[in-house]
Amino acid sequence: MEILAFHPAASRGLTSLSWLQSRHSFSFGSFYDPSRMGFGVLRVLNDDMVAGGRGFGTHPHENMEIISIPLQGELEHRDSMGHEAIIRPGDVQVMSAGTGIRHSEWNRSSDEEVRFLQLWLLPAKEDVAPRYGQVNLQATERMGCWQQVLSPDKEDEGVWVHQRAWFHLTRLNSGSRLPYARRDAANGIYVFILKGKFEVAGRELAARDGIGLAGEGQLGVLSREDDAELLLMEVPLRLS
Repeated sequence: MEILAFHPAASRGLTSLSWLQSRHSFSFGSFYDPSRMGFGVLRVLNDDMVAGGRGFGTHPHENMEIISIPLQGELEHRDSMGHEAIIRPGDVQVMSAGTGIRHSEWNRSSDEEVRFLQLWLLPAKEDVAPRYGQVNLQATERMGCWQQVLSPDKEDEGVWVHQRAWFHLTRLNSGSRLPYARRDAANGIYVFILKGKFEVAGRELAARDGIGLAGEGQLGVLSREDDAELLLMEVPLRLS
């Protein structure tokens, strides 16, 4: 596969506030880079740390698939559809904003940080009815294999979205290689390292590095450390 983008962790944008440290793999907020407007339909990949007792007040979204993956702590969610939920490590949350939704995200703890990834996908269909979903996935079930986090199929493992996208997590020990077979050969793949070191498409990657690939061939990832973890996102390279 061909490397289309390589985003070292240190090259990401930064929003730094008294209560928020947010790293942006793609242009977001005050961070603007015309060469980093997303990877195909993957528009946003934010790596957020929220201080205790703080959070994002009620704000709107529309025509976007919004996925949150908690990494540490507990995040309290409320939205205009009446959902109130707590998401924790192991959970995956999705909102299809569609015709419009308002929501808030708040650190449930008064003194401990909460960390989570928030990802936005451009939908294949606009103006759908807003929708909320949440599932819990066992971390032990991703050791040495691909654990599906997201797909377009309501009956599949993980959450579902209005897009031909598939997300997977894996955790590997040093020396372990894991091949990945795309669900759609026309899709691209964006890999984001969560922990440890990997070799992907001949590149050595460390925590929070990202790499985008496309083209013919099968992708394999090779762990360079024990208990290394990554998120793989297979997405269309353009809107249909």
